[in-house]
Amino acid sequence: MEKLHLGKTELPLDVIEEYIQSLAEIYTPESYDLFLHNCNNFTQDLAMFALGKGIPEHIQNLPQTFLSTPFGQMMKPQIEMALRGVTQGTGAGTGTVGTQTPTTSAPTAPAQPAPVTQGSVRIASNLAQLEHHLAAAADSCAVIFFTSATCPPCKMVYPTYDELAEEAGAKATLIKVDISTAMDVSMKYSVRATPTFMTFLKGQKLDEWSGANPAQLRGNVRLLLEMAHPPHRHQQLRLPSLQRPITNYVTYKKVPPLDKLVQKLDPHHEDPRLLSMITYLKHRTSSSTPAADTPLPQDLPSFATYLQTTCGFLALDHLFALVDLTRLLFLDPRVSGYFAEEPGHTTLLTLLSPSAGLSGCPYNLRIVMLQLCCTLFSTPLYRDQLTTSSSLLPTLLHLTTSSLLDSHTNLRVVAASLAYNLAALNHNARFAGHADPLSEESQVELTASLVEAITQEEESQEALHGLLFALGLLVYEASPDSAVVDLCKAMGIAETVAAKRNVEKVAKEPLIKEVGEELLMKGL
Repeated sequence: MEKLHLGKTELPLDVIEEYIQSLAEIYTPESYDLFLHNCNNFTQDLAMFALGKGIPEHIQNLPQTFLSTPFGQMMKPQIEMALRGVTQGTGAGTGTVGTQTPTTSAPTAPAQPAPVTQGSVRIASNLAQLEHHLAAAADSCAVIFFTSATCPPCKMVYPTYDELAEEAGAKATLIKVDISTAMDVSMKYSVRATPTFMTFLKGQKLDEWSGANPAQLRGNVRLLLEMAHPPHRHQQLRLPSLQRPITNYVTYKKVPPLDKLVQKLDPHHEDPRLLSMITYLKHRTSSSTPAADTPLPQDLPSFATYLQTTCGFLALDHLFALVDLTRLLFLDPRVSGYFAEEPGHTTLLTLLSPSAGLSGCPYNLRIVMLQLCCTLFSTPLYRDQLTTSSSLLPTLLHLTTSSLLDSHTNLRVVAASLAYNLAALNHNARFAGHADPLSEESQVELTASLVEAITQEEESQEALHGLLFALGLLVYEASPDSAVVDLCKAMGIAETVAAKRNVEKVAKEPLIKEVGEELLMKGL
């Protein structure tokens, strides 16, 4: 057996896990083929991402080498027969391979305690642990279930309590204490009977009751949740487009004639690093070639240098070809994931550097820069970087806000798409109960540009759709006293949107009613 040490990565484990998850659309059970696209392809991509170099070619091609031998040809039918059941599944159900779980299990060793996760009951074995859990819920709410190992009625409400913990998720902390062993807890809280429940709101005791009544338990816990987290008024409005997480970001996938694109890069069009990327793109964009069967080029790390160097030498009216080529490469999450972890985002910021002076940029360069920025949202790695990089988000915001009022309709449409992607990123975090990834200053800057663009847009329904959607995502469930809401009120945007009903070319846009007449009229 041959063992090769490829190196050591400095990337954190959570980044690597996120990269692996982003490859789910490429490495599907259906795409697996022992001889053509197998685990070696995946290892090659992972090594390229983590280390900047792939696995040796003789290992990557080992299955194909074996197949080319007489013995390999003789064994191929038997191997394919054996693998058919693995890749296609033998169960009668229709579930996806790898998602079904066994109904029974026979552990051979004692199970280790699982780490506490959101949506599960916390177990406190003594007073110190209980006070730790209560302190963690000081800004929210908590419930204590005082139980005992010798209490049959307690066991009747265990399932209900577990369900409520899952329902509450991160909004509440549900704790269980066995007072037959945690005597210090029993003494401090003067618990004389089980089951007994206590609720706490913002660190203060709210209620106490005893008895195994599932209905009473559900009612009291849900009331506590509403008191701790009052529902936002926007949840009561009819906003189907906004009352959900956004799962699809706008990306631009059109493939131009690659040979013509390369000609625009003269005299840098014959560089071996470029040619290897073009070969890769031709395989990648072929409808008959599975994505998993197109390994990343070995030249990918050095191609970053090519992009940075060539960008400085190309004429401004030819620079669009280099940016558009990068857009095509970034459509593959393996490539965009690789560049997302580049220190300082040097390559991407170099390609976007003309955005600092947009007045002198040709139309074709401006639109492909916007399209490239939209493509960044295809991988969670870049979406995370937008909130942590001090230079990436300001660049995207400037490019977006400076393009929303452009005289070219197509460019306004793409700029609205980028605004939508930024707003969707913020909306998804807010919808999940997390902090807004965009600062209030960034949200105000984007909102102000959207309001002005909506006011002036009278030609393109497609552009208006993107503008309204982006504005709706920024406003939905925003704090009533936020600067975004104050700005919308001061600008009278609700009336402006409603007035679009009288503009012939955009009057049929459905979001005029949902965002303008419902969200902005009733929700501000």
